[in-house]
Amino acid sequence: MEECILHKRKSGLNGTIKVPGDKSITHRSVMFGGLAEGETTVVDFLDSEDCRSTMSCMEQLGVQINEQEGQLTIKGVGASGLTEPVNVLDVGNSGTTARLLSGILAGFPIYSVLAGDESIHRRPMSRVVNPLREMGATIKGREDGRLAPISIIGGNTKGIYYNSPIASAQVKSALLLCGLNSEGKTVVNEPHISRDHTERMLKSFGAEVIREGTRVEIQGGQKLVGTKIQIPADISSAAFFMVAAAITPNSSIKLLNVGLNPTRTGIIDVLKRMGATFSITNERMLNEEPVGDIEVSYSRMQGIEISGDIIPRLIDELPVIALLASQSEGLTTIKDASELRFKETDRIAAVAEQLNNIGITVEPTEDGMIVKGSQTVTGGVASSLGDHRIGMMLAVASCISENPISINQMSAVNISYPNFVRDLNYLSE
Repeated sequence: MEECILHKRKSGLNGTIKVPGDKSITHRSVMFGGLAEGETTVVDFLDSEDCRSTMSCMEQLGVQINEQEGQLTIKGVGASGLTEPVNVLDVGNSGTTARLLSGILAGFPIYSVLAGDESIHRRPMSRVVNPLREMGATIKGREDGRLAPISIIGGNTKGIYYNSPIASAQVKSALLLCGLNSEGKTVVNEPHISRDHTERMLKSFGAEVIREGTRVEIQGGQKLVGTKIQIPADISSAAFFMVAAAITPNSSIKLLNVGLNPTRTGIIDVLKRMGATFSITNERMLNEEPVGDIEVSYSRMQGIEISGDIIPRLIDELPVIALLASQSEGLTTIKDASELRFKETDRIAAVAEQLNNIGITVEPTEDGMIVKGSQTVTGGVASSLGDHRIGMMLAVASCISENPISINQMSAVNISYPNFVRDLNYLSE
């Protein structure tokens, strides 16, 4: 699926679907299950390239993972059972795998090397490498550890108090996971609260994690115990269908079992403020994570400013929010989102460039974008640039395009949602 040509949905988008399991939670369930004592069962895991990278790395570290009928059974090795890998650990395109695994490996007295694809080798690692070095791990890599590949010799680490300059779930998680196998207490303080899947899941595995405002702490030496984890549907994937329904006339889409973790629901807050028509029903808890069913219908919406504390809660949804803004009335300004420049692509530049290719004007800024509303998607040739979020954004744009959109490198969606185009087509049948 390197090139994909998509046409306008003439009858709108209607129906009920369940998007794949949450990518962030799937990564963690595999890692934590591997570190736990006993057996862990994972139901509704995301079967994607990124999560397969995590599974492969954990298997190389001595963890047994059996897959059957959409379910994983993980035989944990316990707090000290990881074995030294014979080969380089290939994280593929997964920044979550690279950074969280760095934290895990820093706490173990083994030697390992982490590498990935071209995109991973451009993404900043110093944000986790530097504090892990403070905890006692020996880490080397390109540009003094700023870039992968990196080598790690862990063990004998000690907890630290770390004031993180950015709100990053990957940084926080890496330090907490190293702290789990370190001496003393590890404390991470962030400028804003980032995704808290790690804290929630550690509790499901029996660990004690304490949160006070933007401060999280964990005591070293705790043991994880195997459990059953049911993965909710990924709100970052669901967001593309929410926007598709909101901007495509004669549309109404219901999304089942979507994760409603408050550190991830920024997209819902934005839709509310812009005036979208939607509802949330069947709210409940799964393994410390809130979930529910979301229904979104076509609406006339208004541009807004998106900035400040909400940005970490919707950082992965900003590409499709830019498309949403182009179909609203008035001006939408996105600020405080410089983290977008360090994703699979420079997403600020990529969103502006690829939307421009199909007729939408976006003004990139240093830390965000300015988007005028009431624009027309004219169609044309665009590319995901190897970024799954950009590819899915372009596919959603095809729903309202005057002419077909030809999307190059569409196989990038396999990173998080291999059947995205199939599900989009299903809703228009």
